Amino acid sequence: MSLIVQKYGGTSMGSPERIREVARRVARFAKEGHQLVIVPSAMAGETNRLLGLARELNPDPDPRELDVIASTGEQVSIGLLALALQAIGLKAKSYTGWQVPIVTDTAHSKARILGIEERKIRQDLEAGHVVIVAGFQGIDDENNITTLGRGGSDTTGVALAAALKADECQIYTDVDGVYTTDPRIVPEARRLDTVTFEEMLELASLGSKVLQIRAVEFAGKYKVKLRVLSSFTDVGSTDMGTLITFEEDENMEQAIISGIAFNRDEAKITVLGVPDRPGIAFAILGPIAEANIDVDIILQNASSEGLTDFSFTVHRNEFKRAMQILETKVKPAIEAKGVVGDERIAKVSLVGIGMRTHAGIASKMFGALANEGINIQMISTSEIKTSVVVDEKYMELAVRVLHRVFELDKAPAQEKMKP
Repeated sequence: MSLIVQKYGGTSMGSPERIREVARRVARFAKEGHQLVIVPSAMAGETNRLLGLARELNPDPDPRELDVIASTGEQVSIGLLALALQAIGLKAKSYTGWQVPIVTDTAHSKARILGIEERKIRQDLEAGHVVIVAGFQGIDDENNITTLGRGGSDTTGVALAAALKADECQIYTDVDGVYTTDPRIVPEARRLDTVTFEEMLELASLGSKVLQIRAVEFAGKYKVKLRVLSSFTDVGSTDMGTLITFEEDENMEQAIISGIAFNRDEAKITVLGVPDRPGIAFAILGPIAEANIDVDIILQNASSEGLTDFSFTVHRNEFKRAMQILETKVKPAIEAKGVVGDERIAKVSLVGIGMRTHAGIASKMFGALANEGINIQMISTSEIKTSVVVDEKYMELAVRVLHRVFELDKAPAQEKMKP
């Protein structure tokens, strides 16, 4: 008998019939003798509807009250799923985040989990219940309801698996695993049987929407066995999806590049005519960090006559706020000549642990893009990834070209030899 945590996304919970389907899938595992903790998201579209209502009443809502409102979507889901399970003869009990409790910090709308009290859950599991815990939410030390940010139910699922020392955490979504890239852009994209935590962390941070990045961080930190599966396969399906595993696993696919990630949600900002002196990077990015705006790729041009241009990327949602800070605070303080921005960019990234031991990957990438007339605006590299910023209109072409050039549609040699 195993202890399994299963997380189901909003599309899996999108209607009464879909919820019944989830209940039947859970029942299959229960009949096999497994102990089960289920983490459902809000029904598809519900969180957007709730936030829309809040902003109709107040365009600048209090973050505390916004979390109170947003958390109710998951509360509905856990109650409905408990009823569906009880209707087919299973013992089921639901808990909101504060009832467990899942304790978080005080950062409303993007809180981080500090600890989980698993005593009630363990008691219910021993009594034969399927335990259903609301994803995406928790409670701070002042008893305020908090939410973990979009995709936070993934994080809840992995955190519960870590706290309970579960045998596996299964993330059920509308795709059947992790692919070499988005099949909607490259129909030849191939599903991976396995991918390392390190690669998955890069893919998630670089734009892959399959898993939330904080969930992957949790899984890697606490060595939680993580698997991505589809909730739209038949209930009796034996499809194993994609296992997120560790580099030392013997059965790892031996690919140089595992996948291509892309992100349309970024914007580029350039501070022009910046004095080239020590501390100037902090003078520019310090106020940005104080505003809790994350910066991604950074590029500083060569100095000419004591001046340089300083460029960086931010999330597109933070673009206007970052521009305002730079114009009103930073530009006059450092006597820069100007600030310009571009919201029509995209980031395309190659990811693979094989890049550590294979030379020439970046030059092959740059050559492939050059042959298609795609200009590279910025470059960022690490041991296992190379990212480029390009004009947004060339993003899909860049992904297709790189997928073809690196032959990601073909299985690694190790897989080809399987009987």
